[in-house]
Amino acid sequence: MHLLIGTDEAGYGPNLGPLVVAASAWQVPQNIGPADLYEHLQELIAVECGKHETRMAIADSKALYSPGSGLAALECGVLSCLALLGEQPRSTTSLWNSLAAHCQSERASLAWHVAEDEQLPIDACPQRIGHCTESLGAGLQSLDVSLKSIRAAAVFPEKFNAEVERHENKATVLSLVTLELIRGLLDDLPGTPVIVTCDKHGGRDRYAHLIQHVFGDEPVRVLRESKAASAYRLHYAGRQIELQFLAKGERMLAAALASMTAKYLREISLRPFNRFWQQHVPGLKPTAGYPNDARRFKAEILAVQQQLGITDRILWRCR
Repeated sequence: MHLLIGTDEAGYGPNLGPLVVAASAWQVPQNIGPADLYEHLQELIAVECGKHETRMAIADSKALYSPGSGLAALECGVLSCLALLGEQPRSTTSLWNSLAAHCQSERASLAWHVAEDEQLPIDACPQRIGHCTESLGAGLQSLDVSLKSIRAAAVFPEKFNAEVERHENKATVLSLVTLELIRGLLDDLPGTPVIVTCDKHGGRDRYAHLIQHVFGDEPVRVLRESKAASAYRLHYAGRQIELQFLAKGERMLAAALASMTAKYLREISLRPFNRFWQQHVPGLKPTAGYPNDARRFKAEILAVQQQLGITDRILWRCR
């Protein structure tokens, strides 16, 4: 047996809201690699939500979510998988505690999150989640696969700005947050060999120095570095680790679940953000935080922002 870990982010491009990075870890037979897991689990997991599809969908969040389609597909996948791990969050606060408890103090310090505690699920059917949890759990066991962990890290604007100033670009911030999340997962999981797949970070092709920075003194072997894929090998805490940074890495199942988790957390973070400002600015159109619309939103809330004494430092991401 070995571990497959996948990571992905949501919110790398926007000026408003957090950058969220997530990871999922799966224990699988030794002959199953990252590219094989979808085929191995094809009777249990779909890559899209068809009208007559009975399997649960795990796919890149961009394939499962749009503002008009709602959160149901993301919720069903993320909450069903959390239930397999014994976590059944019934509110947004408990969801953050399940996935990213270490981010709670920073999140709770923001005015738009102070009174936040929305009930879950928001759009998905609870019965559908229960059915998916039951069938997925039984199916994974029969195929000798187990989901071991789902975790996330959120970087809210004030910390994001500080880290970008410190490292001089946001791609480095994304890489370091991702690698630290991976290291935290590995510290808590069995000491079997690991293959990690990540979506590439801001077009970066070289990661060895960042891996070395996070994982310490163990030598990092470069296997390849190209536009399509960069791969590295090292030993950490007595186990061999291979890290792969792939263009379109979310095509791997473990990274796809991470993509869904990151997007779900970011979307439920933007809901109270938009409600807060709409309470103060009647008729304000909500935003997803991406640059052009973020500038519109920022201009429309400016007067109230100044009245409330909310600084750009905690509101607006510099990159």
